[in-house]
Amino acid sequence: MKTTLSLKPAEVSKGWTLIDADGLVLGRLAAIIAQRLRGKHKAQFTPHVDCGDNIVVVNAEKVRVTGKKADQSIFYYHTGFPGGIKGRSVRQRLESKHPERVIEKAVERMITRGPLQRQQMRHLHVYAGAAHPHDGQQPKPLDVAALNTKNKRV
Repeated sequence: MKTTLSLKPAEVSKGWTLIDADGLVLGRLAAIIAQRLRGKHKAQFTPHVDCGDNIVVVNAEKVRVTGKKADQSIFYYHTGFPGGIKGRSVRQRLESKHPERVIEKAVERMITRGPLQRQQMRHLHVYAGAAHPHDGQQPKPLDVAALNTKNKRV
């Protein structure tokens, strides 16, 4: 009789993956990152254990959105004061001081909420430019554009 393998947190082996976001479509990129952060690409995936990889994303400022989403898709936030709801478009966020937060928020919304989500989001490292401080971990590059022709828009 076969039994289902259930990983323990001590048995998890985490790898490092490097993704270049230059010219990639935001939603498709976020879906691939979320899948790898959760560990669903591994054969020994266990839903209640953080068994995903560490993901390093570079060139976050060069990510693309299709259609009119750059101007019409609004990120809302609240200042905490009465009547303090504010919103910024995706274009405004990408042109601001922290363009990497667009990718972080898109991935965060694709992962199941709760304590496990917060633990998994700690393994996502997004940088606006091409430089990153994780060379010592020797991340393996993942060519997201080659996975599907729709991932990269020209």
